[in-house]
Amino acid sequence: MDALMAEIALKRKALDVPAPDGARPTKYMRRGEIERLKEEQERREKEQKEEQRRLEREREEPQASSSRTSTKSPHPEGGSSNGSPAPDSVQSFNMSNEETIRRLRAKGQPIRLFGETDKERRLRLRALELIEEKDHERQGGQNDFKKALEDVENIERQMKDRHESDRDRSKKKDGEASLGSEILDLNLVKTDPDKLYPIIYYALKRALKEWEQWMDERPEHVKHTTQGKNAAATQRQSADNLKPLFKLLRARASNLPADMLARIAEIVHYMQRRQYQRANDSYLRLSIGNAPWPIGVTMVGIHERSAREKISADQVAHVLNDEVSRKYIQSLKRILTFAQTKYPPEDATQLMG
Repeated sequence: MDALMAEIALKRKALDVPAPDGARPTKYMRRGEIERLKEEQERREKEQKEEQRRLEREREEPQASSSRTSTKSPHPEGGSSNGSPAPDSVQSFNMSNEETIRRLRAKGQPIRLFGETDKERRLRLRALELIEEKDHERQGGQNDFKKALEDVENIERQMKDRHESDRDRSKKKDGEASLGSEILDLNLVKTDPDKLYPIIYYALKRALKEWEQWMDERPEHVKHTTQGKNAAATQRQSADNLKPLFKLLRARASNLPADMLARIAEIVHYMQRRQYQRANDSYLRLSIGNAPWPIGVTMVGIHERSAREKISADQVAHVLNDEVSRKYIQSLKRILTFAQTKYPPEDATQLMG
């Protein structure tokens, strides 16, 4: 403001001349002149500030270039960029620069960050690998179905050629065998139960093999759909769940109760005869029993109620006994569903609901 008043005074002195007759006295100034003087003063101050900023930028540019040059210089191997000593884990992580670059590129990471030393780069690689290991451990707790789905996606291309050769060998060995060949005789349940073990074993094995081949023969566009992948995962999961049952059948173990053996034999027999409705009835008797369960209190006092006597061994729900038996009994139902799809019955009344 002082500078503006001084400029106004200077202009007044310059204009302090005798005015002609009839003119306005010079000691007064018009508002327009005052505004013009104010604008000129602001323009000069603005030019001075811009010139001052330009000089400051010119002085800062050489300093910035020198600081960047000092930052790019490598640090000693014994410490990091801030001069602190490297931890023991970094010192023990020895790897060549070529190997470090190769691993970083494989992970899609930059091979060097700005101002990063070789040791810091190896430390960054190690941290990325530890993160991947922890992620892999967390994924280990996923459910069986998701694991089976991942297995299908990983080995689908590798198994194609092997399945074709196995299919040719299976045709020569079994003589174009199907579910209807070598029908199980239900009289063996009472006459010679020991003969049931190998018959059931090979019948279920053959059904699983045909199911697997049937899945491989699907068109490629069907295999890669979500429904197609889920169907393949279901087949693989069923094959895994039946392994405990196959182990019992091979060993002819007494751990398989007689009533369960009889129900499984009925399932195989009716499946081979394409009587899927009867096979489903045997499955229901195996899984949930064939008698109504007592509801409420069945034991009061010291005497046993008469309803308890009606619950015999073949009326017990074996599917609830343990998780292993529940899985392979459920897989038997899945094999029935596949067999009905591939080998439909001539009589529509024999279809499962």
